[in-house]
Amino acid sequence: MPARFITFEGGEGAGKSTQLRLLHTSLTASGIRAIATREPGGAPEAEFLRALLLGGEHDFAPQTETLLHFAARAEHMARTIRPALQSGSWVLCDRFFDSTDAYQGFGQGAGRDTIATLKTLIAPHPDLTLILDVSDATAAARQAARGRAPDRYDRLGPGFHARVAEGFRVIAAENPARCVLIDANADQDTIAGDILRVVRERFR
Repeated sequence: MPARFITFEGGEGAGKSTQLRLLHTSLTASGIRAIATREPGGAPEAEFLRALLLGGEHDFAPQTETLLHFAARAEHMARTIRPALQSGSWVLCDRFFDSTDAYQGFGQGAGRDTIATLKTLIAPHPDLTLILDVSDATAAARQAARGRAPDRYDRLGPGFHARVAEGFRVIAAENPARCVLIDANADQDTIAGDILRVVRERFR
């Protein structure tokens, strides 16, 4: 079976990292070689930019922030994602360019046309994007249970996060061939089963 590139998207508290880990475990148990990675980050230089973006010490303009995310993404593609796919490994990525569209485009008002242009510079694009859609109450409960200090995006207000959530729904509607909207309000095993079903149907 050819290597596949799957991305997990959604707002804070959607459960992306948990569901990525569960899918990685399922694929490995099925004999499929896969790596798990994340954005921003996933390569040493990209992790350096992640610290700048999430740390909160710098207040970047939305366009600057967009370009930094794509700079980190270029490193991630060159150092991690593309080599893994070329070696035959599936790649599961926690966030990709749809997060930039949702967070910087919808959330912060950076131009979506600019983001669309930058996306053309990144290859390959994901084979499948799983967008985890969650209620505000569920997201808040999961964030409270994390037990880690909030990052810069966690600390932005409810209006910002509402725009991000709606942005992800718009992105899913705009890209039906690639994106699948997953109801992420259920327990993690139910959500994992829904995701595994989508993956099996897509990549029989």
